[in-house]
Amino acid sequence: MAVTYKLTFMLLEILIITILKCCADENCETLPSEIHVTKEEYDDMGSLVRSCSGEVMVNKCEGICNSQVQPSVITPTGFLKECFCCKENYLRERLVTLTHCYDPDGLRLEDEERAIMEIRLREPAECKCYKCGDYSR
Repeated sequence: MAVTYKLTFMLLEILIITILKCCADENCETLPSEIHVTKEEYDDMGSLVRSCSGEVMVNKCEGICNSQVQPSVITPTGFLKECFCCKENYLRERLVTLTHCYDPDGLRLEDEERAIMEIRLREPAECKCYKCGDYSR
């Protein structure tokens, strides 16, 4: 009888450690990231008017989300898969200024009106783990 209690206690302890480890490994988060952005502007005839670029700080989603595959007699494949991915919870839109603008010949533009370009971009405002393939958000 004492052996059964010890075995039950050990199994319970292993289960608790596994659950704690499982949840502790999940760390999907919103992180700052620098990207290079280039935007070209064309006239009505399709000719290049100017090209602007710059380094921009944006948010990205990065981290680990727990997934599992286990045998199953119910599913047609014989496995029950639960996959989770680190994705944006919602996006925010913001204006970004590109400060390196050039004409079609590659000469840097100096006049105030054409020397900078404002563009809109969307970036993750918050990230979390979602079931993979869940696009219903």
